[in-house]
Amino acid sequence: MIFTATQIAGILEGEIEGDETVEVSKLSKIEEGTKGSLTFLSNPKYTSYIYSTEASITIVDKTFEAEASITTTLIRVTDAYKAFSQLLEYYNIEKMNKKGIEQPSFISESATYGEDIYLGAFAYIGNNVTLGDNVKVYPNAYIADNVTIGNNVTLFAGAKVYSETSIGNDCVIHSGAIVGADGFGFVPNQEGEYAKIPQTGNVIIEDHVDIGAGTTIDRATLGATIIRRGVKLDNQIQIGHNVEIGAHTVIAAQTGVAGSTKIGKYCLIGGQVGVAGHLVIGDKVRIQAQSGIGRNIKDGEIIQGSPALAYSDYNKSYVHFRNLPKIVDRIYELEKKTTIR
Repeated sequence: MIFTATQIAGILEGEIEGDETVEVSKLSKIEEGTKGSLTFLSNPKYTSYIYSTEASITIVDKTFEAEASITTTLIRVTDAYKAFSQLLEYYNIEKMNKKGIEQPSFISESATYGEDIYLGAFAYIGNNVTLGDNVKVYPNAYIADNVTIGNNVTLFAGAKVYSETSIGNDCVIHSGAIVGADGFGFVPNQEGEYAKIPQTGNVIIEDHVDIGAGTTIDRATLGATIIRRGVKLDNQIQIGHNVEIGAHTVIAAQTGVAGSTKIGKYCLIGGQVGVAGHLVIGDKVRIQAQSGIGRNIKDGEIIQGSPALAYSDYNKSYVHFRNLPKIVDRIYELEKKTTIR
């Protein structure tokens, strides 16, 4: 997409200083600016680059005062950083504003869908599926039978949604994510072999949920696996069957949550955390990266370690652990001095 300085200033309610007709078609760092690119200056550490940048347009604060000649066209705004973020959001919306149904793709005759949908090539929409308005289903995505999806939902290429899943409004499911796969349920028999326990439940995803690439959310054995409103899941996360994640909880990559665990609201969980099954984790809990959770956690706790300890206790213990060789040597010396001969 190509934008002129006039168009950008209109979006940002900014003031142009320079060529109003200059065009840009890409974004750049100010120190790496090239002709046809748009950049911004907000950090004083990078001020020197505005005099040498080849970017065609630079967004700056209204208070910026040049101390030498500048070739880039300036757009002056109240807050350059926020304005650039606003422009990124606008650009992203425009870039992803796809509509229509590409071929080849498949939509069941029993499926229904709202206005302004996009269905990419080789996408599949199963029986009795309901899609809301402005749903974007990118190529090679799969939506199985009896799935309900609300308004303003995006499924990127290769995302898979199994049957009976319910997805709310304003959700994003990234490439390779799988929602509704069977939970890990098996029972041993007398011969030591494992028989599969049917997974007859579903997955419910509420509004404003983001699911990262390669993340898997298993369907419940009975009932539902539930991802509450505003939850943000990073890439490559495993959510087991019958798990419930409370509203506005954020979980970083490579975390695994075993079946039937309940996680509260507003929790922050770091990367590579392992959470055992059938636990209850309270609200506003913070779990540091690579922690192992094998017990219930009360509201507001901050924990770390494997098995996890209270955050402050872990840090104190770790100091002693690092000094363990010295401590052992001191004990040996004390033993030598106190040994009766």
